[in-house]
Amino acid sequence: MSFWRALLRETGLTGATRTRSADTASAVPTREEQPAARPAEVALPSPAPVAVGGVETLSLAEERAEADTGGAPAPTSGMRAASLERTLRALVERLGTEHPDTITARNNLATKYAQMGRRQAAVQQFELALSEAVEVFGDEHPRTEIIRENLAWAYEDAGRPADASGQWELLLRERERQFGAADEDTVEARMRLAVCYRRSGRLDAAVAHYQRAIEDVASTERREELRLGLSAAHNMSGRYDEAINQLRMVLAARRRRLGKGHLDTLVVHHRIGRAYTQAGRTDEAVETLREAYRVALNSSGDPEVRRLTLRLRRDLAGAYNAAGRYREANALL
Repeated sequence: MSFWRALLRETGLTGATRTRSADTASAVPTREEQPAARPAEVALPSPAPVAVGGVETLSLAEERAEADTGGAPAPTSGMRAASLERTLRALVERLGTEHPDTITARNNLATKYAQMGRRQAAVQQFELALSEAVEVFGDEHPRTEIIRENLAWAYEDAGRPADASGQWELLLRERERQFGAADEDTVEARMRLAVCYRRSGRLDAAVAHYQRAIEDVASTERREELRLGLSAAHNMSGRYDEAINQLRMVLAARRRRLGKGHLDTLVVHHRIGRAYTQAGRTDEAVETLREAYRVALNSSGDPEVRRLTLRLRRDLAGAYNAAGRYREANALL
């Protein structure tokens, strides 16, 4: 575990930590694979139990256990949010807004709002918590940076990549200064900054940060994820050859690591075929999509692979049509 993640355990704050693999286990695109026009909606995690104002809150597991032993019914998300709201109001009245316990309570309430999908309310509370943390702890205090990261995630979740990028820029600068460019938390901040730049249309800046993150990252899976993001940025810029080169590197790596019939490998193989189609390279699109389709047919025991096979069939028919091979296209329709 990195220093940054260990730090979350030492504070009373709920950090926006989450696990992201290079791809999901389904045919649904990963965050890096989502097109910029459709930002992923990712719920923030449940707040860890935090003692504020002398009151120890129960975790969800503890609440369920209490319910199983004959206690009150397990609280709904709305009940949990109402409880956190009451805690925050009490602390504001007793201690004021610029007190560590109040800041912690506001952060946890914002996290609960985000988990419930109340994105605007989450953003508002994280913004207040950050402003108060800066006043109490200063800009460079670890607690301030944890809340800043939560706010950055909330902005992304609310579809505000330009606002999120401002927070990731500050986080990247501070982490690079403290831990160095190759630290996993620095790489994480750089990757999120690249994603936000891409989604807000700052494509050259996104490419530069993706390339730097690829140089610094240690994990093979994360490097693949970064290459997928870099490919998307190149593709949006009309640099199709560069986009295809990145996808081909990921495809080769996944074939070695997972096998050619694995869903995550096939998803990238499909993307290469679509990239050839976008680039107007119809013969290469047909060849690539036909090969991916054949592999998928032989690996269709997985329901997700079967769904991907249908999309490959459709796109292969479109590629045949674009190449003027109408009889072969009609045979697939």
